[in-house]
Amino acid sequence: MELPNKNLISLEEFHKLRESTNRLLEYIDGAVFMVPSPSTRHQRISSRLHASLFNFLEDKDCEVFHAPYDVELRREDLEGTKIVVPDISVICDEDGIEENKYVGIPSLIIEIVSPSNQSHDLVHKLNLYMQYGVKEYWIVNPLLSTVQIYRLDEKGQYEQTAVIKETGIIHSDVLKGFTVDAQKIFQ
Repeated sequence: MELPNKNLISLEEFHKLRESTNRLLEYIDGAVFMVPSPSTRHQRISSRLHASLFNFLEDKDCEVFHAPYDVELRREDLEGTKIVVPDISVICDEDGIEENKYVGIPSLIIEIVSPSNQSHDLVHKLNLYMQYGVKEYWIVNPLLSTVQIYRLDEKGQYEQTAVIKETGIIHSDVLKGFTVDAQKIFQ
């Protein structure tokens, strides 16, 4: 959801705005987006997914981070500043990990949609993550108890590889061997 003031602001103005509020904000090429406060169900789903990923990634070369944690998407061939706050990010390139954020492209991003931000996650972020080359993007919808999984193909386009509703085993193509039972995350 975009802030009512649709005027673009500078990155410096964005950082000042963030210091003056407790709200989570994202910054995409001068536009500011508010991240809605998560519901209890959202938090439970996020915690279960984070715990599963954390346990799976122990002693591996990747690390999982959960919101609020800034990801500054950066690719040499793309201009503009994009600072997003994904619900869950799996980062396999530790060179981009800084004190308060990650700069680069996560291998896997999971967004858990809220009623007020569905179009932002389902359209805007899907296209943004595809453009930047996030290898796998999961969209979890607590209202419908669904998980949509998109994987980057060899042409740099997302293809939907799975839609899980309520039950079934969810697996990652990027994190070989990682699976999670949909019924357990939606319980």
